[in-house]
Amino acid sequence: MKKRSPLIVLATTLVVCMLSACGGNAETANPENGGSNQTNTLRFATWDTGDALKIEQDIAKKFEAEHPGTKVQVEAYADGFDQKLAAGFGAGNPPDVMYMWDFPTYHQSLEPLDSYAEKDKDLKIDDFYKGLFNYGKIDDKLYGIPAGFTTRVVYYNKKLFDAAGVPYPKDGWEWSEFQDIAKKLTDKSTKQYGFGARAENDTYDLQGFVWSNGGSFISPDGKTIEGYMNSKETAEAIQMFGDMVKNGTAVLTGGKGQQSGDDIFKGGKIAMWESGIWPLESFKQAGIDVGTVEIPAFPGKPVKGVLAESALSIAKDSKHKDLAWEFVKFYVSNESIKMRVADLPVRQSVVNELKKDQDPLYKPYYTMLERSDNTPAFLLNPKWNEVNRQLSAAVEAVMHGSNAQEALNQAVKDSERYLK
Repeated sequence: MKKRSPLIVLATTLVVCMLSACGGNAETANPENGGSNQTNTLRFATWDTGDALKIEQDIAKKFEAEHPGTKVQVEAYADGFDQKLAAGFGAGNPPDVMYMWDFPTYHQSLEPLDSYAEKDKDLKIDDFYKGLFNYGKIDDKLYGIPAGFTTRVVYYNKKLFDAAGVPYPKDGWEWSEFQDIAKKLTDKSTKQYGFGARAENDTYDLQGFVWSNGGSFISPDGKTIEGYMNSKETAEAIQMFGDMVKNGTAVLTGGKGQQSGDDIFKGGKIAMWESGIWPLESFKQAGIDVGTVEIPAFPGKPVKGVLAESALSIAKDSKHKDLAWEFVKFYVSNESIKMRVADLPVRQSVVNELKKDQDPLYKPYYTMLERSDNTPAFLLNPKWNEVNRQLSAAVEAVMHGSNAQEALNQAVKDSERYLK
């Protein structure tokens, strides 16, 4: 699934051509309509690289084996995903099937999938976690089928907890406990800190904390930020992290000249780190005795989570929509889901079979999934990217010592012109 970084992000750079010579519909006959024996090419665009890309290529080969006369051309766009996808749509030559997250930007170029999903019993739509479909809808039309997701949890280094004689955190804890633990696990003489705070936060991910404190970046109807983005509750949630950096129980990570939080955690220099599923395998490979726990609560308020989800969409301009749908369906089948080990399974049957929700390492992700029913700001207003630039600058300023309430007030003032 795609990772967000000022909005959403993933891995390393791998450039694969998108020229019409390698990306066009090269077939001269259409076997899906009972044509000749010549190959029918289906293009699939992914943002993945490395092992995840290899798995996707293996899934494509399996699909080809089950659909003679079909060639799946896997196009790996990596960090250039959004630019290459936009270029393909602009040129009227998009891939047939693609990973998708930014539905507000692209939905007009995508095929609505409601009729496919409702009529095709083989999809087994009731087997999906229902909340995942909320992220693939615009104006109540479905444009993406969930393929993978992550919620966010707190990782902790058991070795550092044991050395300090501090009990491991448990689900149901509160932010006051979190801050107390961070203080106990900070040792500035060895440059060890209780927590790593991002110098450059993705505001999308911060929404879970803001919602948990009863705040929001924007009104439910997507029209107002005054009294929401700069509410007392929103400011408190963001100020908490700025204060931890100020008092030295958290260290800034990922800024200019600074290591990423993932790397510092792997180096054993921060006891707690908050993230999605992405770094878990690398923590294990680094020999970290790692635990996971759900996000803490604010006093008397329910914990809220935020999803990072990958979905599969079909281009409205695809000449092979029925075949594209068969590929989407195959990609989200139990067999393919179990192959994609870096993703959290989107089907309840797979989770039950693999007992993922009973594994202490994975259970918190599914607990947080049950709490991830708020709608993210970028799905509520088509001009959110413009507003988000001001919000991101405000949050960054707070991490470097500014007052959250003042910074957010200014962000609202600078952003309101975009909502008129």
